[in-house]
Amino acid sequence: MSELLDRGIGLIGCGFMGQALLTAWLADGLPAESFFVRDPRPSKWLTRQKGVHVNAAFPESPAAIVIATRPADVDEVLSELKTFGGGDTLVLSIAASKPVSLFEEKFAEGTPVIRAMPNLPATVGAAVTAYVANAHLREDQKALFEKLMSAVGSLVELPAEDLLPIVTALSGSGPAYVFAMAEAFAAAGFELGLPEELAHELAIKMVAGAGRMLAQPDADATGFRVAVTSKGGTTEAGMLEFMADDTGIHELVKRTIEAAAIRCGELSGQHQAPVTSRLRVVRD
Repeated sequence: MSELLDRGIGLIGCGFMGQALLTAWLADGLPAESFFVRDPRPSKWLTRQKGVHVNAAFPESPAAIVIATRPADVDEVLSELKTFGGGDTLVLSIAASKPVSLFEEKFAEGTPVIRAMPNLPATVGAAVTAYVANAHLREDQKALFEKLMSAVGSLVELPAEDLLPIVTALSGSGPAYVFAMAEAFAAAGFELGLPEELAHELAIKMVAGAGRMLAQPDADATGFRVAVTSKGGTTEAGMLEFMADDTGIHELVKRTIEAAAIRCGELSGQHQAPVTSRLRVVRD
């Protein structure tokens, strides 16, 4: 691993997610001198990171190049990276909706490619990152990838790339849906008579507390729900609305995830029917 780090890691794009990754890598004890960051508008935070190479030339054969740009910028970025293909450098993309085949087309034959989808909780070290790799990935390169991405949370290896639109819609976009639900709880409390700030505080802390419960080993969402739903009680009264067959949370979430997955598939050019398969958690 140290040999790979000595060759350097290129990071293209140091916006919200790129900064979250670099922050975690440095906090994890990886040497700042190993990182070469390209960003057209480097933040003050980035320029203050001692040892990190900002907008300097990449090493001749970096161990990995991490593409953390907006999807719209990927094609332009790849045109500048063709010389790094061939096998020695791992190409890791976290750009949403860009398929592995795109990178295989742009780089020389034999280039190892990983397409990964971390989510927003990477900023607090609680991401879940789903990923797929092509056939050219070596074991030492996979170990480097796991070292880098486990710094921000857990990893899930997918058996097929056509699952990624669904994963993107669920865990990638999912935090936004949770935030929207917290907003809805706060708005409902306010509209029913609570002071606005109190409704907001209660909603935020309720969601955060429930999340901590679900983060416990062997947590059971269904078991928790049943335990708090007393027969004839207040929670049950709310659940009759919340889980109604036609208008409740299950149908709403299904439509939400489906709409996001379809859009992700359209953007990536993957229009095939979803594949149902068991996911394998490879690291926590």
